[in-house]
Amino acid sequence: MHDEDMLFISMKMEMPIYSFEEITEQDLTEVREIYNYYVSNTTISFHTEELTLEEIKASVMNKNPRFKSFVIKEEDELKGYVLITQYKSKQAYDFSGEVTIYLKPDIVGKGIGGTALRYIEDVAREQGFYTLIATVCMENTRSKSLFEKYGYEQCAMFKGVGYKFDRRLDIGSFQKVL
Repeated sequence: MHDEDMLFISMKMEMPIYSFEEITEQDLTEVREIYNYYVSNTTISFHTEELTLEEIKASVMNKNPRFKSFVIKEEDELKGYVLITQYKSKQAYDFSGEVTIYLKPDIVGKGIGGTALRYIEDVAREQGFYTLIATVCMENTRSKSLFEKYGYEQCAMFKGVGYKFDRRLDIGSFQKVL
């Protein structure tokens, strides 16, 4: 065995293993804390006021079983969540879903987003979705890069549609045909 092979094996063994579990009521407090961090501190969320437990529940626990929401865990520690929600409420959109990923702020940039995206795409395929759409504030270069890295193409740009922290914000829509 060569030194390069040993390094590869060593790197492989150190990579954390993430699990995905459907969001339950017991997860809502942590999910809410993660989301509300982004509400209060960033332009990643366009909410300007923190969500209550009931509001976060309505946001992540869909009554329609096609739309799935999962917490992302490393061992037993919740690291974030990923979900597919309804893109639009008209029937012609039934095979399109909106994908969303939120991670604890101290763990972004460690590859969890890509793992979550690949996972939720597999779920979307199983549920019969044709395409996934991500809506991203254009200031959020991390999310833009993540979606582009995994084959999402920017298909729309809406200029100045958001207003938060005393400035106008653009959003982009990124789409991937599954």
